[in-house]
Amino acid sequence: MNSLYVALGDSMSIDDYAGGPGRGAASLLHRDLNEHESGHKSGWDLLVLARDGAVTADVLNRQLPQLTVAADLATVTMGGNDLLSAYGDDIAAPAVIARVEAQADGVLARLRRLTGRIVVTTVYDPSDGTGVVPGSGLGPWPRGPHWIRTLNQALTTVAGRHGAPVADVHAAFHGHGVTAGDPAQSSPTPASRDLWFCGVVEPNRYGAQRIRDTWQAVIRP
Repeated sequence: MNSLYVALGDSMSIDDYAGGPGRGAASLLHRDLNEHESGHKSGWDLLVLARDGAVTADVLNRQLPQLTVAADLATVTMGGNDLLSAYGDDIAAPAVIARVEAQADGVLARLRRLTGRIVVTTVYDPSDGTGVVPGSGLGPWPRGPHWIRTLNQALTTVAGRHGAPVADVHAAFHGHGVTAGDPAQSSPTPASRDLWFCGVVEPNRYGAQRIRDTWQAVIRP
């Protein structure tokens, strides 16, 4: 019987923005698991439940109910779309983060009963801490980077309560947004390999590879 890897969450996990099937972070990790850990049972199967635009409530109420068998490994990307829904609103942001923390706690409590290893993922910042993404069509949000850090602190706290390691994608991606190019550009493979975003908040092919690398670092330190 093969081992099962399940990818839950949002577009940070999927293939769509990285150039197509097999290019996204979860697909890359699945390939690596089969190349490097094939001795664990007889190989790995992949179940991608992550969906573009998903918020934390979707992970809890729509994705997790589809996981009907035990998994050996789960990666979770959540919270970014929740905060994006409050973009520019410093009053709404704390309430959104509190809701994410409560819902993420439910996700991990349920997932812990079904999964051997869980990796929680922090949320990146395409503004590289500036609060501005010029090509996005969005106005500046000076405190946006603060709220992203606060969100990541909440995710890290929840992960700690459930004994789940944290893949710090936020730290890994710093310097690979607006300071490396235009995150709003649409190509999965921009000329600059230092630019890891497309469509403002999506991981391009280089970004997907770095998310995979960050997961790998906590799975096999």
